[in-house]
Amino acid sequence: MSALSESAKQQIRDHFSRYPNKQAVTLPALHIVQQEQGCVSRAAIVEIAEMLELAPAQIVDTLSFYGFFKDEKHPLGKRRIWVCRSLACALRGGDELLAEVCDRLHVQPGDNTADGTATIELAECLGACDGAPCILIDDELQLNVTADEVVALAEGR
Repeated sequence: MSALSESAKQQIRDHFSRYPNKQAVTLPALHIVQQEQGCVSRAAIVEIAEMLELAPAQIVDTLSFYGFFKDEKHPLGKRRIWVCRSLACALRGGDELLAEVCDRLHVQPGDNTADGTATIELAECLGACDGAPCILIDDELQLNVTADEVVALAEGR
């Protein structure tokens, strides 16, 4: 049985014409798989390598270089919440926000909530200093957030 869906395979193949060679599709392929599955499994690594005509170790090199990707032992929760830790956010309560959110959800940055609804991550800068403190939840930027709002978003409310 294939670790990659036909949709994921086709999305990866669609990138071939956009890049000078298949190796250059490594990063987009990893994003496609993680978006679909919440992690990049060892089986998916092998299939990506086959599609890109690379050794699995080359895929692992890229995967391990970026802290963004998760493996099957540490999959993403249903929602991924990035808490900005830039200077502007820190000055406007970002550190306290992170501490309270982690305390209320019983997680540490990089971990999932016990029920798997959210993963709390640290972001070096989300580029929205005028809206500090801010978070990125999945692909949506939230400005001037409070701990109550972040907890509600993490819990899917």
